[in-house]
This record gives sequence, C-alpha cells and structure tokens, in this order.
Amino acid sequence: MKHNCLCPPRCCFLFSLCSLLLIMVSCRNVLDAPFSESAEKALSTLRIVSGFEIELVASEPMISDPVDMMIDENGLMYVVELHGYPLDKGGTGKIKLLTDNDGDGQIDKSTVFADGLMLPTGIMRWKKGVLVTDAPDVIYLEDTNDDGKADIRETLLTGFALSNPQHNLNNPLYGLDNWIYLAHEPSVATQSYKDEFGDEGEDILFPQLPQGPRLPQNANGRNVRFRPDTPELQMTAAASQFGQTFDAWGHHLLLNNSNHIFQELIAARYLQRNPDLLVTRVTQTLSDHGQPADVYPITKNPQHQLLTTVGVFTSATGLEAYQGGAFPTEFDNSTFVAEPVNNLVHVDKLADDGVSYTASRVYQQKEFLASTDSWFRPVNMYTGPDGALYVIDYYRKIIEHPEWMAEEVVQSGELYDGTEKGRIYRITPTGARSVDQSKGFRLGEASIEQLVDALASSNIWWRRNAQRLLVSRKEKEAVPLLRQMAKNIESPLGRLHALWTLQGLGQLSTEMIKQALTDEVPGIRENAIRLAELHLDDATMTDALVALQDDANSKVRFQLLLTLGFVDTPSVTKAREKMLFNDVQDYWIQVAALSATSLNENDLLEAVLNRFQADIPAYASLVQRLSAMIGRNGQPSELRKLLKRATKSGSKEAYAWQAPILKGLADGIKSKELSSVNYREEQNALVAAFFQHPSAAIRNASLQLLQGMGLPDGPVTLNAIHRAEKMAKNRKLPEKRRAEAINFLALGNPGRDSTMLKELIVPSEPLPVQLAALQTLSSIPGPMVSEYVLEQWQVMTPDVRSAALPTFLNNEDRTDLLLDAIETGQIKKTDIDRLMAVRLMTRRDEAQKDRARILFSEDANNQRQEIVKQYWASLELSGKAFEGKQVFQQNCAICHQIGGTIGTNYGPDLATIRNRQAASILNDILDPAQSIADGFDLWTVTLNSGESIQGIVSAETPTAITLRKTGGQETTISRQDIESLQSLGMSAMPAGLENSIDQQQMADLLAYIKEVK
Repeated sequence: MKHNCLCPPRCCFLFSLCSLLLIMVSCRNVLDAPFSESAEKALSTLRIVSGFEIELVASEPMISDPVDMMIDENGLMYVVELHGYPLDKGGTGKIKLLTDNDGDGQIDKSTVFADGLMLPTGIMRWKKGVLVTDAPDVIYLEDTNDDGKADIRETLLTGFALSNPQHNLNNPLYGLDNWIYLAHEPSVATQSYKDEFGDEGEDILFPQLPQGPRLPQNANGRNVRFRPDTPELQMTAAASQFGQTFDAWGHHLLLNNSNHIFQELIAARYLQRNPDLLVTRVTQTLSDHGQPADVYPITKNPQHQLLTTVGVFTSATGLEAYQGGAFPTEFDNSTFVAEPVNNLVHVDKLADDGVSYTASRVYQQKEFLASTDSWFRPVNMYTGPDGALYVIDYYRKIIEHPEWMAEEVVQSGELYDGTEKGRIYRITPTGARSVDQSKGFRLGEASIEQLVDALASSNIWWRRNAQRLLVSRKEKEAVPLLRQMAKNIESPLGRLHALWTLQGLGQLSTEMIKQALTDEVPGIRENAIRLAELHLDDATMTDALVALQDDANSKVRFQLLLTLGFVDTPSVTKAREKMLFNDVQDYWIQVAALSATSLNENDLLEAVLNRFQADIPAYASLVQRLSAMIGRNGQPSELRKLLKRATKSGSKEAYAWQAPILKGLADGIKSKELSSVNYREEQNALVAAFFQHPSAAIRNASLQLLQGMGLPDGPVTLNAIHRAEKMAKNRKLPEKRRAEAINFLALGNPGRDSTMLKELIVPSEPLPVQLAALQTLSSIPGPMVSEYVLEQWQVMTPDVRSAALPTFLNNEDRTDLLLDAIETGQIKKTDIDRLMAVRLMTRRDEAQKDRARILFSEDANNQRQEIVKQYWASLELSGKAFEGKQVFQQNCAICHQIGGTIGTNYGPDLATIRNRQAASILNDILDPAQSIADGFDLWTVTLNSGESIQGIVSAETPTAITLRKTGGQETTISRQDIESLQSLGMSAMPAGLENSIDQQQMADLLAYIKEVK
C-alpha cells in the first residue's frame, strides 16, 4: 500500500508499506541482508517473557508461506499457504493438512489438502470440510473419501474485490451468534499493477442463488457476515484489515496497520433503521498507549526500508483475544497482536471502560515475544485445543510490495526469498501440561452429552467448536441438556454458549431469555438482550427489557438502548429517554438513542431543551443532531416552528441552544427541495438574525441555513443586500464581519454589483475579505470570474491564486479558459499544484481531460524529483528543532498536528514518523504524490444536486460517509444523496512546499519532527 506525505506506513501482514527511494540510498541494505536461519536456529533467536516457553510445531519442508491455521474437532491441523504474494496470481496457493501420528506434539506428516488457489488468506472449519477465503470467493472444500485431499470444491460466496492483496477478504471466524464473519476492507488497487490487482469487486452473492440475498459492490468495503444454510448475508458497520477476534462476550475487536485494536460498537442493523440519523463513527480505538502505539523490537540488522516507520505499529495483524484457559489468570481478557515488520508479538490487557474497553500494554518497554532474526514475520495467531497460543511465522526476507520498491530490488530475484520456508510455534506457560487433553476424547467423536459439557470449557476452542457442531448437526436431542447447561450456576460461559446454541437450533424459549436477563453476570444479561431482540414479537418481552433500564453495568444499558430502538410503546419511549439523559455525555449513548426506528425527534428535542445545560457540550451536540434529523424529514410545519423558536430574541442562555438548532437544520436540509413551500416569514427572520443578533454563533448559523434555503423575493431582501454591500465596503468593521457580509451577497444577485466585488480582490484588502469576494464573484453564472482572475493573475498573491484556481472548475467554459491560459503560458504549469492538475486530468468532459493529461502527465514526476534533489543538501545541514517548530507552525499546522497538539487534525500526526529516516521524510514533504497511504487519499463526491465536494474519507458506514476537508472541517453525507464517489488517486497534501521554505528551514523542520514524540 502507498502512504502519503508524512504518513506512517500502513502495513498489513505481508507489507511494511515502505518504498525504496532512488535517492541517497542504495539497495544494498536489502540485497545484502543476512541469510535465513534454519528452523532450529531460528527458534534460538526468539525472546519470550519470563514464565512462558515457545516450541517449534511445524516448519519447512512440511509447510511454507503459512498465513492462517485451524485445528479441527478431530485434531487435524490445516494450514493456509500463500505462495503467490506479492504478484503471482498463477494459482500457487495451497491448503496443507498436518498430522501428528505418534502423539509427541510434533508434526510428522504433511498432505496437500487442496491446491490451485490464487491468494488464499484464511480458513475455518465448517460442516465436514473447511471454508477458505480466496478473493474474489469464499470456497468450501471437503474430503469425502478420507484420503486427506479435498474432492469437493464449491464457491459459497463471490464478488469480493481482488485488489492490493492486503485488503482482500480474510480470516473467517465463527461468531457466538452463529454467524460466520469475514474480515474485509475497501479495495485499493496499486498504480503499477492495475491490470493484475485493479479489480474493485462486484455485488457479493451466493452464486448458486442468483436471486437470493446480495450486497452492493464489494460490500462497500465493510466486513461481511453470512449463514450458508439459511442463506443470509449482511454487511457489518466496520472494516478490518488482516484479522479479527471476539472476546468472551461476543464483542467484535478489529485492527488495521497502525491501529492494533479497536471495537465495532454500533452494528449495521441499528444504523439502517433510521435513515435520518447520519453516523459515520462506529468504532472506538481501545489503546491507551498511542495510536499508532510504540513497539520495542530487538531485531539485529533489521530490514527496514526507507519509508518504514520504526518504533511504532505499522503492520498490526492477526489479532487474537486469548481465551485458552492455560495461561496465568492475569492474562484473562488479554489480546495478542502480531507486528511482522518489527518482528514481534504484542500483548494488551482489556479493562472495562464504560460501553467499551481500554487496552493497556502488559509489559513496559518490551514485548511479549520478539526475535533478533529479521526474517521472523509473525502474521497470525490461533488458540488451540491445548490452550496454547500458536504463532504463524510467514518467514520471508522481503515483505514489501514491489509497487513501493526500487526497480533494483524488484529485479534482484530476491522478491520471493523465503517462499519455501515457514514456521508455526506453540506458546505455553513454563512447565505447563496440555489443557483439556485429560478429557480423553476428540471432540468430533464426542457424544451429545460431551459436546454440551464442552460448552463450559475454559478454552474457547472447545466452546466454539462444540457450539458449531451442535448447531450444524441440528442436534435436537441436545435441547434438554442445553436447557440444563443454561442454568449451570458454576459456569457463566457455559450458560452463555448454551443460550446461543439453543437459539441456533431454534429452541430458545422466551422464558429462558427472561431468566437470563436477570443473571448476576453482566455479560450474560447483555447477551440475553441481544437474544431478546430476536424475539420481540413476544409482547411480554418488552416489560422484561424495560426492567433493566437502571442496570448498574454500562454495557448492559448500552445494548438495552440499542435493542429497545426496535420497539414503539410509551413505556419503552420513556425508558429510552431516561437512559439517554442519565448518560447524555456519552457519544455512543446518544447515537444508540437517536437510532430508534420509532424516534419522535420533535418530542425528544423538547425534552432536551427543557433540560438544556449550556456548560455541558453534549446537550448542544444532541440538539444539533436532532435538529438535523428534523431538517431531513422536511416537514414544513415542524421546520417553521423550530425556525421561529431558534431566531426568537431571548436571553443569553437561549443562545446556547438556538445556534445548534440552526446549524442542525442547515445540515438537514442540504439535500431537500424546499422551493415548493413558502418559508418567507422564516427566511426574513433568518435575515434579521444575520444582521442584528448579538450572538456571533447565531449570526453564522443563520447564514449557513440561508445558504440552503435561499432568500425570499421582496423589499426585505433588497434592503438586506444594500446593507450587506455597505458592510462589505466598510473598512472600519472587523474583517470577519465584512467577509460574512460578502458571503451573504452570494445568496442574492451578486452580479448586480460585480464591480464592487472585483474592487475587494486587491492586495490592500485583508485576505479573508479577498477570498470571500472571490467566492461570491464565482457564484455569478458565466465566465466573468475566470476572465477577471486571468486579468489579475500577475498581481494576485499566492493565497488568492490558490483560492482562485478551483473557481475555474465550476463549469466547462471556465475550465476551457484555464486550459487555454496554461497552454499559452499566461498561467505557468508550475503555478498548478498536483491536486489541481489531477482534478483537471479527471474531468468528465473527455476533451478537457485529454488536454489536461497532455499538459501535466509528461514531466510532473521528473519535475518533482528534480526539486527533491535540490533539497538533498538540507540533509547535510545542522537543523535547529526550535526554529523548525516555527517552520511547522507557519507551513504545516494547517493540515497536521504533532504529538496530538498544535495544528489541525487533517493529515497524519507528524510525531508518528519521528523514527523514519530524514531522507524519507524529505521525499514525502516535497513529492507527496509518490505514494499515498490508505485513508489519506483524496476523493471527489458528486451529489445528486450536482454539487461536488472533495476531501479525505475520514469515516464511513453503510448509510453515510464523512469527508474531511483542508483545515479539518468535516461534512457528513448520506449515501442516498451521492451520485458518484471517485478516488483521485493522489495525496491530500499538495506539492509546492519548496516555494515557502529554503534548505536550512527544511533542515530545521526535519530536526523538529525527529525530536518530537
């Protein structure tokens, strides 16, 4: 994957996301890397914390290139071999079947269970065979004649994107709720290998049931869950890169390269039931030690490339919530995650934190497992039937994708070094005996009684597989035993799995759910609420749920609020409102309450205003969300009522809630057609508020709302325009107020006095005034603004030029004028930054697109590299961090923070790259288009109204996306309002910083970035 300027490389299980630049660095550090170690010697390079021991289970030639594993109910080990990474789609992937015939714990036989797979990434036991993820498919493999080789191969699901391999679907997992979950991300095609990995996916469906359930293209880049037998198919709300896990109570924990643990808190079914609530934040980062968190490798001669982020998570993968029952009790509620680029395994401890968790590192300044061997590449983990933690070592020399390497490395012949190697290790407490082996039977041969007993095991392997077997076999004879287990006072986990197993068998009674709702264990009560959600057709269930509204546990109350959102009764409405106000400052509680299907926004808003506390920001955010929902509903009577209330003069206390109402309404009506309804009185009130209200927040919100509603015809509007013109020209007024007045003019007929606007776009005027006048002039139809900009181009300052260029893109006539000016040299190509050039080269008009590509595609890269070379000298200069701070504040803070402070949260935090080589940082500063990180590329969203918006997609769910624009401003957009969504394939950071800083300032900036943590 790519990364953009100053962005920490985002690496998956096989990528460090680094590129080897052809500047000042040779490729010898890769090509002359140490040779690989034998499996036995590699074991001696591993360092594990005191109290644990690690042993080799399997290695080459038994296995090679392993990325996932699974041990079935018969004790057979299956291993996924991914030989094709990074570029080989020739069907080299395999599934190996490993057996230990003499019982000594060591693998002594390896059989090719299946081959001919393209890029397999995960495996799960299902029925009598296995499920394998191999984009674009989920495949079922089964051996029917017991020869150790699959003779059935059936595609269960298809349509997933086959793109940059780190984003392909992976790691299927059987959930507590009897759904199968697939980790999955949006497609990200490489630039150099588009033909091989440019597939963006299709509708996802069961190919044997073309008229059955289906998901939109590539599931909108979300995780997927499905039930093959029913069949059912759904998107989840969040995405995960390589790996996923559930804790004991079914909470879904996910990860990506730089964020090693986060939780999906709002399921898709809750978001989809109320389309008027636009929510894009559905996950919460759990780490309390940074994001990306620091890591502590011990590697000798590490093979970090120039762009590798050293010392922090850059390739988090294979997340595993340990529930093996064999580790000391202090490891209960622990999560393990691999970091292959830094050759280590990290462990955190989860602690309750309201509706979610906090993940804290168990060991300070060191890791649970690390290696001195740079070829050690832990990529996944698995909890076995013995309670051990199995670590899967891909063991490769080079794990970068060739997209981001120097050609010398790609052509070196070493791209696949290690493809014949691979190891699996077993970690156990020192001197511990295998757990659960004393039961003396294989789970696959177990009786129904033994399977039910296994639901109470301390080891998730036994619980999960016993539940799966009982459900898939439809063991109705187990029902009496399961009902008895559901009352087992000695085993909360046994009760939990018994309840979900009964649900999977269709034998869970409402009485058992009600009993579970009163269980002493919060996790049981929480799951009982989820189960009750599947039985809401029982009228008595609602009363049992409402009785939990004062539950002492935050997670229980949160789940209750989510589930009650499906019910519409007076008692439920009252309970939901009570729970909301008891925890009103919790963002997740607000979202849960507002997601209700039967929500009456007006009644709830009235309740909020009656309790409003200006010193608690949560009340203002709640008012704004509710007002936005009312605006989206578009009911004229309600809009009028709320507008009148929000613009009415009152006390200063009222201002605190009036402004959020207006802002919310402005957000809500963006996509609504209001022209058919007469809002003259309300529009006049907003005009009056804009000019007269003592609160600046209300004045600004009134303008924002008028921009959506427009101005009414009549004398009030004419007088307002005259007043705005006078304010715009009045240099005694604050520049901000003048700019507001100029923005107001854009609501009317600014063409009536375009001369005045032009007179305000002069160097003697404050910059905010000039920019406002330019934007208002641009709102006048026709090419006038473009003609004026071209006339004044030579005297315009850089900031005004930057604002003027986008005005050429409003229509084809203006764009033609810009291209003419560039072709004739009136505007130099060097005046056009990379962002603007890409926008021109991606125009819908084919003729304009072709003209732009001729102008800009020939020498853009060469120009950038020449500039980079000119600044090499700064690497030899002595930089002063104090001076560099000033450079940062003046040039970088508009888009970046550093160490979580100073600046704007738009691009990545620069403190996260402090360990990168200075040459790498220099290159990204001056040539940000060379590589782009996932999450920091630019997108264009075209709305149904024709409006076009650009920015970073900072968050998304199945119902909405959020665009973050330069300066950190965010706009949330309903997917229903989107006509098209297009990636521009470029960094959000424009090139051209060399125009603002010299070589010494660059040296100072580098010193500052390297120093700050």
